[in-house]
Amino acid sequence: MAVAFTAAGAVTLAGLPGLHTDEAEAKPRTQRCDEKYLGQKFDRTPANSGPPDNLEYDPWPNDETYTYDNPAKAYDGVLPPTEKQLEKAGTDYRKWQRIADKSGKPADRVMEIYARFQEQRDRGGYTDFKRYLDVKYIGKPGNNYRGEAFMARMVKKYNMIGPDWWCEDPVDYTDEDGKKKRRWVDARNRRTNVHVEGKSNGEVKQGQIDADRQIAKQNEKVTNRYLTGARTDQGTKDRVSQLNKDVQQHRGTTRTVAGINERRSNAIERTRNPNNYTRYDPRFNPDPRKNGMRGPIIDQALRSGKSLEEAQKLQRIYNNNNSRGYFMRGPGGIDFSSLELSYVGAPVKGKGFNYSMKADYAKNPDTNPGYGGDAKLTMSSDAMFTWLALTPDKFWVNLNPDQPETIMDSKFASTDAGRVLLEADLRLKHDFFKAMDPKTDTGKAAWDGLVKRNGWPCLNSGRNWIEPKTAKVREQDGGVYILDAPLKLKSEYMDINTPGPGGGRSCAEDLTKAEIEHNERVLNNTVVPLVEKWINTEPQYADLRRVYNARVAAEYIRRKDAASPTDFHGIIDSNDVKRWPLRAPNQDWDKQQVFDKYRKIFTEGEFKYELTKGQEVWVITVGGVDFSKAPRRNINRGQFNLEHRGLDKTTKTSTGAETTYQDTETAYLGGTSGKLPDGDEPNPTPTPTPTDKPTDKPTDKPTDQPTTPAPDPSTPGGGDASQPPATKDPDGNLAGTGSNTPVGLIAGIAAALAAAGGTLVWWMRRRRSTEDS
Repeated sequence: MAVAFTAAGAVTLAGLPGLHTDEAEAKPRTQRCDEKYLGQKFDRTPANSGPPDNLEYDPWPNDETYTYDNPAKAYDGVLPPTEKQLEKAGTDYRKWQRIADKSGKPADRVMEIYARFQEQRDRGGYTDFKRYLDVKYIGKPGNNYRGEAFMARMVKKYNMIGPDWWCEDPVDYTDEDGKKKRRWVDARNRRTNVHVEGKSNGEVKQGQIDADRQIAKQNEKVTNRYLTGARTDQGTKDRVSQLNKDVQQHRGTTRTVAGINERRSNAIERTRNPNNYTRYDPRFNPDPRKNGMRGPIIDQALRSGKSLEEAQKLQRIYNNNNSRGYFMRGPGGIDFSSLELSYVGAPVKGKGFNYSMKADYAKNPDTNPGYGGDAKLTMSSDAMFTWLALTPDKFWVNLNPDQPETIMDSKFASTDAGRVLLEADLRLKHDFFKAMDPKTDTGKAAWDGLVKRNGWPCLNSGRNWIEPKTAKVREQDGGVYILDAPLKLKSEYMDINTPGPGGGRSCAEDLTKAEIEHNERVLNNTVVPLVEKWINTEPQYADLRRVYNARVAAEYIRRKDAASPTDFHGIIDSNDVKRWPLRAPNQDWDKQQVFDKYRKIFTEGEFKYELTKGQEVWVITVGGVDFSKAPRRNINRGQFNLEHRGLDKTTKTSTGAETTYQDTETAYLGGTSGKLPDGDEPNPTPTPTPTDKPTDKPTDKPTDQPTTPAPDPSTPGGGDASQPPATKDPDGNLAGTGSNTPVGLIAGIAAALAAAGGTLVWWMRRRRSTEDS
């Protein structure tokens, strides 16, 4: 198969859609590597031929990019067939293949896909059409095209040419059970017995290592090099290291006989001839009728399981169909709980924009895979549009027993972003209680430092709230990089009227101003920093951090739209959030239920410590979250290049390929907008969450409605009557104001709400003891 190299690093492999097969794997064709990948034969093998072999692990994290075509990818938006469509398709896929090859019509190709699906299903294969489409119809040729393109690069890079180098070379061996086996080596130097295995996804499975161990023990001249095209996972490093030690011990040598050459090469899959059956995702898209999103984040999110159990099953399925790294580390390879927006491009009217997200890699995707990618991606997208559609005076939540009527704005309460903020507020109560535990070092230091009354610690009432710290961003390359968007916990004195558990008069009523300020300093030096760290790092606040990153991105879009109207213009400040409602399983969520739960904790005293000498202390935290401001600081280019070297390149690549940033365990995955194709056939855009159910009314044609309706024109303003909009900043709330005032909790609300950031109250009731009797 001829390969054409271009200056841009692209690799184009010839092939027609009709050549797709679902039959058993054919035996690889053994060829000289130069002939197979470079299209010519060289007279001799150079002396410097082959990868370096002196190190067990030889990393070279200098990202490069190459592209390959996968014609089947153009059909990733095909919907599950109806019974009528299956009846029409039958199982003779070869017939439909001939028809499609001749007509060139995508609709005929879809009938071939349906026939293939039905034929393999009848043989006991996949029953879930969407998994079949992704794993088999698209993934099988994708593995071949990607693997071929990666090996073509490696053959050229390491001069694996001339008469000595053969690709897909068969090697016979005997396994540990005495059975005769054959191993097809990606590239083999027949003269020196160097065996090279290419893994574009950075993972070598145990079965391949076991085969190579047997071959190396049975042929004393064999050495193994593994070329990884992505960050090599730790499991692979450990397996290759053990192989090297085993063979060294067997041969009685210290020479490296098995090692890894990490040569990161980001594979960008090109969709040849997109059509009306090509999937365009509606998320991060202001008008799904005009533009759609494609990219690796969408592919990975849709592949991921909805639960750990489902993710484990899916990981096994994809692992068994990932021979050449097409699915990277599998659908469980990304820890989607850490998914956050990291970049948004400047929107241009009629053209949409690009975006990139970052997430940690799952540490052990086979046993503990990541899951929930579809929901987390939707949450980020919905949050960004929520921050755009609602006016910023609504971006707060408030759990205060004195103010049941001001929990949050009703429109904000109809969104997942609002739900996340209020649930984080309640979570804060639990965590402040946890941090105050006198059995911990932090809690003991806090209690010991408080003002004493009659020998007992006495703390005044106060309030806490979560608000943004100044975000660090860099605006360049036609977009904004969200480099750090930390949150902070604020705590200060306030009075509260609602009685807590235990009743009676509180010792705090006798504290002086100086004593109150002393207690504030104690808390701010002990408990507050610990809880703030949890807010910025712990999993229970991941959704809060996720929606806040979207808040930073939304303010950038607001500012760009104010300078020149974009496709977001009709959404901004419309106060219409019908397109981004509460999603399952939280579609019936109610703010009042959260408030009632909180009030019960407050009045009945769920959180209680017992101090020395029989003293009981109830800790009831009353908090808030205020995102009405999103301060940011735009760092200069020099600082960006110094502290985030290569991030611009990684981000750009991530819109086309999953990309590891530098020498980290962080993956960047993006999406890019594209114009929906014109044509006579209706658009079958699928929903963000695939379904196996057919359409209600069987038809031979795909449905023609975009899954997310475009917004109706709406008038800015609205919301709860008691909470008028706050005065807007001229820069769209992106300025680093340095203000500590929770504006959204205060603006336009009665004076009582000025204290709404939250309250922290301790009621202390001393048990009767021998000292009191």
